[in-house]
Amino acid sequence: MLDMLEVAAAEHFDELRFGLIVTDRQGVVVGYNRFESERAGIRRDKVVGRDLFIEVAPCVNNYLVAERYHEEDALDEELDYVFTFRVRPTPVRLRLLAAAGSERQYLAIRSR
Repeated sequence: MLDMLEVAAAEHFDELRFGLIVTDRQGVVVGYNRFESERAGIRRDKVVGRDLFIEVAPCVNNYLVAERYHEEDALDEELDYVFTFRVRPTPVRLRLLAAAGSERQYLAIRSR
């Protein structure tokens, strides 16, 4: 999946059947697909350009998610998680993705 995301144009992310948040290496959101916008109830223009871990979803600013992105250049990990910010507690399956040397990082989100 990481290879596909790396070469896909941002407008194709809206075709995915799961939520996707794309950040730069500093954690600033550069992509936010329609599926995630509808699931979370947060418009794209309220997310893009903001820090994912501080402004958008501080519930993932911890050692399970944010620290993994900060510590590892290459990443492909899945974990069960519960979102608690701006929505009622919502069980999800997260996939944390980053290619070595890439400018982007990906957070794929599926409901559980």
